[in-house]
Amino acid sequence: MIFNRLRTRRPVPTGACPYGHTAPTAGTPSTGGPSAGGPSAGAPATRTAPAAAPTAASAVFTDPRQAAGFVRQFHQERPGAGGPGPRLRQVLDEIDRTGTYEHTPEELAFGARLAWRNAARCIGRLYWRSLVVRDLRHLSAADDIAEQCFEHLRLATNEGRIRPVVSVFAPDRPGRPAPRILNQQLVRYAGHPAPGGGWTGDPAGAQLAARARDLGWKCGEEAFEVLPLLVQERAGARPEWYEVPDDAALEVRLTHPDHGWFAELGLRWYAVPAISDMTLEIGGVRYPTAPFNGWYMGTEIGARNLADADRYNLLAEVAGRLGLDTSSERTLWRDRTLVELNVAVLHSFQEAGVTMADHHTESERFLKHIAQEKRLGRPTPADWSWIVPPVSGGLTPVYHRYYDPVDSALRPAFLAREPW
Repeated sequence: MIFNRLRTRRPVPTGACPYGHTAPTAGTPSTGGPSAGGPSAGAPATRTAPAAAPTAASAVFTDPRQAAGFVRQFHQERPGAGGPGPRLRQVLDEIDRTGTYEHTPEELAFGARLAWRNAARCIGRLYWRSLVVRDLRHLSAADDIAEQCFEHLRLATNEGRIRPVVSVFAPDRPGRPAPRILNQQLVRYAGHPAPGGGWTGDPAGAQLAARARDLGWKCGEEAFEVLPLLVQERAGARPEWYEVPDDAALEVRLTHPDHGWFAELGLRWYAVPAISDMTLEIGGVRYPTAPFNGWYMGTEIGARNLADADRYNLLAEVAGRLGLDTSSERTLWRDRTLVELNVAVLHSFQEAGVTMADHHTESERFLKHIAQEKRLGRPTPADWSWIVPPVSGGLTPVYHRYYDPVDSALRPAFLAREPW
């Protein structure tokens, strides 16, 4: 899973448990040279100061230090590629001549997978090697980008057996910023202000829904209405919008194994969480249009999207249907309702045959990932406040430990995208 960047948590000291428990401390992995662990063994990820962010008004400059660091890491973690010398000279010469350079297909795939491995907020990094990398760098027209985004969703959906996929479109180049997808995710629900206050749908999708309406999108103002895809080819250009085809957006209707009335709520959620508003940076080259997905962990939907006060805010309604006493916080009605929402989400995805993880299993797998990385001499930076699940955190093993500190200079990485 690669978590939704909209999730918000209270900031905590880097690498520390915010509650100060006397929990066992994670061992500090070696940061020495490559181990004898085979092709996956290697040195720590490149840690260089990032170059200045690109803008429409200035040429993109690819930092040769980042480029060189990435080339060395590629060759170090892939012994079959040979020594880095010839490729390093080629890359630095290309930067001297053009201001940037072009990755080989192998470098692109390696860099995209490392960006996932380096994602400090993701609990699902055990699967980083399985990421399917689609090289679409030759595409920059809005129609082509939209068509391939929908194909991305079909490929990732895989009839419910969700595949981790990233689709990498044209990079920023000197004087030529690449097109941008304006949606936060390839699939997301619209939000509309309701008469008399409140919201219909998802407030997180309200701003994009308003912009799409201004562009001509006709919406029905329903609670679960998929937003169109908006693609902007260049700064100041009118964005193009595209309806997401039905066969590209698999949705799961939510039911509960013990409460038949739950289906009457009419809730559903989409199967593929594909983030589309982040920049993939590899060796100093920035790909601002690189949508990527993993699969959902149940709590992302049941404990956040459906429950958060600034999202669907369903706790009070569901608690009422459950017959819970909501007159006092001491009845723990919120906690009890939250558990039932998560039961419904896990049950529904399982019944529909759609991949979804639960937070207990995924916590165990994350510790397995840390152990694997330690054996290979690599640290595993992790943001405690994002790794610990929002439900029953203290019951999961990821809660009771410290992690390697988050390093904002670590590359390759998925980064918050700079505006035009």
